[in-house]
Amino acid sequence: MDTGYVVEVTNQAVKITLMLAAPMLLGALVIGIMVSLFQAVTQINEQTLSFIPKILVIVMALVFLSPWMMETLTSFTHDLYANIPQMVMQR
Repeated sequence: MDTGYVVEVTNQAVKITLMLAAPMLLGALVIGIMVSLFQAVTQINEQTLSFIPKILVIVMALVFLSPWMMETLTSFTHDLYANIPQMVMQR
């Protein structure tokens, strides 16, 4: 197995991980900023106020984007398994 191939697979894995996590993280970030601005404007200092909207946004992102996420992960895994013979033959 070539070192370049291992680096390539690792880069693809990190890229796919970031792609799958980004919608939930960005949604939580936007909602967190909006709730923080709301709390600053209204001077409500309730710590638990930000958790419920963030959880709802993350769940909504999972519900709407789960088909795309599963397709992306399945495609990556299929390509990885399909390349096993090439990895063995390169030895």
